[in-house]
Amino acid sequence: MTGSGTEEDGPGSGAAGPGEPARPAAPGHGKRGRAGARAAGAGKAGRLGARAAGVGGRAVARVTDAGYALGWTVVRKMPERLARALFTAIADRTWRRRGEGVRQLERNLCRVLGRPEPDAYVRLTAKQVMRSYFRYWLEVFRLPEYSRERILGHMDVSGHERALKTLDSGRGIILALPHMGNYEQAGAWLVHMGYPFTTVAERLKPESLFDRFVAFRESLGMEVLPHRGASAYGRLAQRLRAGRPVCLVVDRDLTESGIDVEFFGETARMPAVAAALAIQTGAALHPVTLWYQGEDWGARVHEEIPVPATGGRRERVQAMTQELARVFQQGIAEHPEDWHMLQKVWVADLGAGAGRGRGPGRPAGDAR
Repeated sequence: MTGSGTEEDGPGSGAAGPGEPARPAAPGHGKRGRAGARAAGAGKAGRLGARAAGVGGRAVARVTDAGYALGWTVVRKMPERLARALFTAIADRTWRRRGEGVRQLERNLCRVLGRPEPDAYVRLTAKQVMRSYFRYWLEVFRLPEYSRERILGHMDVSGHERALKTLDSGRGIILALPHMGNYEQAGAWLVHMGYPFTTVAERLKPESLFDRFVAFRESLGMEVLPHRGASAYGRLAQRLRAGRPVCLVVDRDLTESGIDVEFFGETARMPAVAAALAIQTGAALHPVTLWYQGEDWGARVHEEIPVPATGGRRERVQAMTQELARVFQQGIAEHPEDWHMLQKVWVADLGAGAGRGRGPGRPAGDAR
């Protein structure tokens, strides 16, 4: 999501000044000529670099899109045992290379595990996380092949009865999740239980890749809205007022304007959208935590987070988002190996340019 620009010709590049005829700089004739030649070369190099970056970016985007297309075709049809062995090997290789994502994962796990710095235990847990994370991707590619019986029969869920009863009464619910386990499979479970829902998806580049993800999720019975701030927020509110479920992944703020909360003893930033929607629409806000349970899936739908009886809107959103963070912390602490967070969450990691968290806004939820 970066743009590229071109450099303007600077002095000495041969561009004419006001009221002057164009005069090319003469390389080798004095300091001004040599400086002009250098400036001209730099300007040309900048333009060529910008063009090359654009071409390279498009090439990378095409390769990325082709890779995902391959996943939903070849990996989807591979023998499951072979596919699982392949993705485990890729996970282990990625962990051993210890790129920036893995290093950030280790920094995140230090908070979760109470370690001052990455040690052998943190590294081992990071390896387990990477295996869990790549299992998620394997299942994303293969999920369209899973039968209704497999999705329902291998899902161990607790606490869902009260949430489904709320839906049956005509009241909307917000299921708020962290990046844990396989929430695509959990969404398919909810659809197969008879409750199609609405979610949002972050815009991806290239557009064709975003379209693939939307098509994948819609094939599972989900309604997918593009991540467009106020527009997505308004449509989510409509669905909730109509008594439908909305599912949002909200443990990482994509807008840089979320709510500062205490999370594993430090200040982290999380989206305000789940609490804001609950306050505005009267929908029930339920945190959900997910994990892998051997070959099966585990999930817990936690108690509703009620809207505080006192305080202004900002204070109520703050209190509800903080409670959401507390429940996420509990679930992540119980299953740290299934929290797939390779990005920055804590304010200390975001850097000086991150700014301060704010009160309730209208950011849409995350999609991974």
